[in-house]
Amino acid sequence: MSNKQTPLLRLSDVSVSDRSRNYQLLNQISFEVQQGYRLGIMGPSGSGKTTLLRVINRLQDPSSGLIEWDSQPFNKIPTIKLRQEIVLVPQEPKLLGMTVGETLAYPLILQNLSKSEIEQRITRWRSQFSIPDDWLSRHELQLSLGQRQLVSIVRGLIMQPQLLLLDEPTSALDSDRAHQLIEILINLSQTTETTIIMVNHQQQLVEKFSQEIFTLRQGQIS
Repeated sequence: MSNKQTPLLRLSDVSVSDRSRNYQLLNQISFEVQQGYRLGIMGPSGSGKTTLLRVINRLQDPSSGLIEWDSQPFNKIPTIKLRQEIVLVPQEPKLLGMTVGETLAYPLILQNLSKSEIEQRITRWRSQFSIPDDWLSRHELQLSLGQRQLVSIVRGLIMQPQLLLLDEPTSALDSDRAHQLIEILINLSQTTETTIIMVNHQQQLVEKFSQEIFTLRQGQIS
């Protein structure tokens, strides 16, 4: 996927089985991604796209195969450390009972960042997405689905991960917001070498965003 020799992330013959249904959610998935790369993933519902992101974020363990992060096996890396470097923005955003301001600050507080650093990051990304002041005191039920999705995306970006995983990030955004997000993600990967893997069913957006696209069908790359 790149001229660089050492991939940031490598999956080798990764499979995930649902033993209760005797079904393969993922079947021998192999690929690698270099630092700063933008990979798009498409596929029909139930093809294993979300499962793949969960495996990469270590929310789900593979049944077989090997995953390496920066040349180290996943199981040799503390999960907390891994999830600071690999951040998943889920399709269904949750504020976990917090206000918008609290939910944006919370992951940075866990990283023991200074108050000034937290404020700078929140201000920067709020500005990028034109999030108004009055959102900060709102709770989940006071936001539309699109607004919650935007907050969830900003929370992921604020963490400044090495790898950002996005599961259908534009599903509840209007067209202008969706295209704005894609532009911001492209710029982010180019200026900071943030690696981004995005699952999205909107082909036009995937083609605009991605340096490479693959399609999952029945748990396999086609």
